[in-house]
Amino acid sequence: MSAGGARLVLVAEHDAAVAELQRRYLAREGLRVRIEPDPGRAPAAAARARPDVVVLDLSATARPADLYRRTADAARPAPVVVTGGPPDATPGGPGDGPADGPRTAASGPHLMSVPHRVGRPFAPRVLVAAVTGALRGAGARPDPAPGPLRAGPLALDPHRRTAAVGERLVALTGTESDLLEFLMTNPGRVFTREQLLDAAWGPGAGAGSRTVDVHIAQLRAKLGVGARHDGPIRTVRGVGYVLDA
Repeated sequence: MSAGGARLVLVAEHDAAVAELQRRYLAREGLRVRIEPDPGRAPAAAARARPDVVVLDLSATARPADLYRRTADAARPAPVVVTGGPPDATPGGPGDGPADGPRTAASGPHLMSVPHRVGRPFAPRVLVAAVTGALRGAGARPDPAPGPLRAGPLALDPHRRTAAVGERLVALTGTESDLLEFLMTNPGRVFTREQLLDAAWGPGAGAGSRTVDVHIAQLRAKLGVGARHDGPIRTVRGVGYVLDA
């Protein structure tokens, strides 16, 4: 989330021309814009970027309800502005159908029930109004506490990009801090190298999975982990890494 600067909007949009149009109009409102060209990667991008609002394109996904839920969970407390789908569509993957058809718990939320929704095609000013309205609504909610993350004797201050093991301070690079923060906010969950690449480097960054191994090794060295021990970041052979709380 933005701290004392311009609000950040994550635009997850598959059409490059539409994304650029959104970027220009939102920037005119003094908003910072980050574009994710693959809406399917919106949950990972939202978890990493911590935007103030997400604009999510649901027009090109087979399971819009699932993508909406995952993005909303990852972006929380930031609101999600949905674009795509006719007014009478019910996103939910298998079983999607018109609004007057039968609905079940598995069919997902009706598009009309999403708090912030803009149909396609849309006028840019309509989207801007939806985003600014969502931001006003989000303004009443407090940001998450900025205190450090903790796992046993390990503490991380994501804003200062510093860690501490007990009383010993550890300076981190930006990427090391992002990688450690992602693991510490998801303790006990095993991530593949590809998932960690998306989280710390961003989708399409071009870094190989070996890059994750190198940075994990650097983190362990800085945290003072001996050669025979993984420390808090444990290797799950054949899968990836997990941070033990």
